Amino acid sequence: MATQQVLFDTDLIKRYDTAGPRYTSYPTAVQFHEGFSEADYKACATQSNTEKKALSLYFHIPFCNTVCFYCGCNKIATKDRSKSQPYLNQLATELQMQSALFDKTRVVEQLHWGGGTPTFLNDAEIVQLMDATRRHFALREDDQGEYSIEIDPREATHRTIEVLREQGFNRMSLGVQDFDAQVQQAVNRIQTEEQTFTVLQAAREQGFHSISIDLIYGLPHQTTESFMRTLDKIISVHPDRLSVFNYAHMPSLFKPQRRINEADLPSATEKLSILQHSIERLTEAGYVYIGMDHFAKPDDELAVAQRNGTLYRNFQGYATHADCDLIGLGATSIGKIANSYSQNLKNLEDYYARLDARHLPVFRGLILNADDEIRRAVITQLMCHFELQMLNIEHRFQIQFNEYFADELADLIPLQADGLLEYDEHFIRVKPVGRLLIRNICMVFDKYLRNKQNQQRFSKVI
Repeated sequence: MATQQVLFDTDLIKRYDTAGPRYTSYPTAVQFHEGFSEADYKACATQSNTEKKALSLYFHIPFCNTVCFYCGCNKIATKDRSKSQPYLNQLATELQMQSALFDKTRVVEQLHWGGGTPTFLNDAEIVQLMDATRRHFALREDDQGEYSIEIDPREATHRTIEVLREQGFNRMSLGVQDFDAQVQQAVNRIQTEEQTFTVLQAAREQGFHSISIDLIYGLPHQTTESFMRTLDKIISVHPDRLSVFNYAHMPSLFKPQRRINEADLPSATEKLSILQHSIERLTEAGYVYIGMDHFAKPDDELAVAQRNGTLYRNFQGYATHADCDLIGLGATSIGKIANSYSQNLKNLEDYYARLDARHLPVFRGLILNADDEIRRAVITQLMCHFELQMLNIEHRFQIQFNEYFADELADLIPLQADGLLEYDEHFIRVKPVGRLLIRNICMVFDKYLRNKQNQQRFSKVI
């Protein structure tokens, strides 16, 4: 197991701060294509039943009451709460159609609601959706599943938290981003500390297993000093996990970002300073760097899973239940079934029309080939554990690692010279200075990048 220490080297980070995938999947969604059909999806579901992995369900709830200007998510901004019921009706149809494809004995180990704002749904609608889910899938009732939800504290009351806990949710992430009033005004997310900490306290009172708080650095008007004020307030309430995301300003891709004044964004040097001080502050407070943007208390399940070698990475980020078959439900959601990825239609009207015609709303996807599966295993292991035992890959896939990845190992030589990693004929180990640059290391093993087939504009790695 690699050390959990992380070192900040400003010069190295500046040199390696290129754009690249976040590797919530490999191949990435850029490779999905519309030649992947409903029939392909059904065939993969049949195959997955022979493997009998546990299931994971992801529900995309697209609605938001207001638009946060930094947001790059697939969402529908509306104050019309009546839009949620037709969506729930369609989700019930999709649940029924999906459940017919999967063995009823397969237990749902993971469940996640994302968005949008999942608590755009009222309490009765939350119960309605969970009731429909239980009718069609075997949910765990022993509180040992990983059942999580993304929360906007402005859209949740104490009673909302009670209802969520009663329905089996035991983990949540709270969106904060920044408490600074000027920053909040610039990104159109006005959220008080009281709103945030009231929800957090309610979650603790209700016995949620893990509470995570999301912050973003690189937003307009942020400085190292101002962000540290926010971070100190967050640390004082001891969340189990934190995510400190890099804001990726891509106004050509995400229209709300066009309302952010680029002149107000912190400089690249200031962003690095914010990140460096955040890592130092969180480390001093006893948090462990998990990887990418994530930190956790040493006794949190993410940190324990990383130490045990069981940490996994999927479309929701790091997870403790490794390699479930993931069923995506709702507009734009992504699934991973057997050796395939698939995505639902993004436009709400198209999504509804497909379900009304009694067809699954899958519109694109990908069936992984043997090379994809080998490279996914390598990238996942590096992303989650910062080391790779080549013999494990050789045994699993019946290859000679040094021969199969001869070009990639040659490309690691300059990264080794820069101190990002070390490798020999048996192991690749990411060194503390390379952990922040893990995406760069993984990109070496990305065949689509190597062949110039990943042309989408990705976010910067730092």
